Amino acid sequence: MVDEPVQVPHSIAEFVKGYEESGKLRGFRCSGCGLVTATWGIACPRCGRYPREEIELSSRGTVAAFTVQTVPGDEFLNDAPYAYVLVDLDGGGRVTGWMPGIRSEDALRVGERVHFAPSYKPGVQFAKDADSSPSPDGESQ
Repeated sequence: MVDEPVQVPHSIAEFVKGYEESGKLRGFRCSGCGLVTATWGIACPRCGRYPREEIELSSRGTVAAFTVQTVPGDEFLNDAPYAYVLVDLDGGGRVTGWMPGIRSEDALRVGERVHFAPSYKPGVQFAKDADSSPSPDGESQ
């Protein structure tokens, strides 16, 4: 039996360009196990099933982890320091991005609510939601 080549709907560059131009986060849902991911790929990273359904992801989520970048790459030189964040999106999926204006670790907390803020800058930019401070138990109010 000869394996047929996998038909890829588009390249990673086209996938990223699509969300940067449309202002919407995109991802995939596995029809087998239901995993929702923001990571481009041919098959599901959990169960290996192909193909996956391309979906629009939520533009809102919760900060799962972050670090403050003080030595940025060239395209972010004028924005440093800023936060590099890992966001758990509402409805599933996890995505990394950056948040300008976060100058210290005290300016952001794990559990804070954020939203996708499309920008002319490269990458996925997030901003804090109004009233997004986490409660003492770590959950957003």
